[in-house]
Amino acid sequence: MSIGKAVLALLIPFSACSRTPDRTVALPQDPVAVVSRESDPPVALNATPPVEYPMALFQQRISGTVLLRLYVDETGKQVLDSARVQESSGYPALDSAALAAVPRLRYAPALRNGIPVATAFTQPVYFRHPDRGGATP
Repeated sequence: MSIGKAVLALLIPFSACSRTPDRTVALPQDPVAVVSRESDPPVALNATPPVEYPMALFQQRISGTVLLRLYVDETGKQVLDSARVQESSGYPALDSAALAAVPRLRYAPALRNGIPVATAFTQPVYFRHPDRGGATP
């Protein structure tokens, strides 16, 4: 064996030992975000609220919040004629607009221990004029 090959043979084991260990962490192949709904109130399914701001109040820049009391069954469907104004906005036109939108509201059912259940709940309806620092969600 020549001296060059002997030196190379000696350097290979030492250079392998001098490497820093690989500290990368392997991630799962297909990470899946799991959302668990064990015990939750009904969840609104409407992408945009079907509530119409009364034009006369909008033009007057009047804002308010209406709290509705709703009842949905174990499938998420509203029980007919169960909607009530729990707390008024102070403006009958806003209260009426919120109640008028109720038939178009859609919900996923409430869950208790992962099982769909019928329930009553409070649904706020916001009327916010853009000039007053808000938007109707």
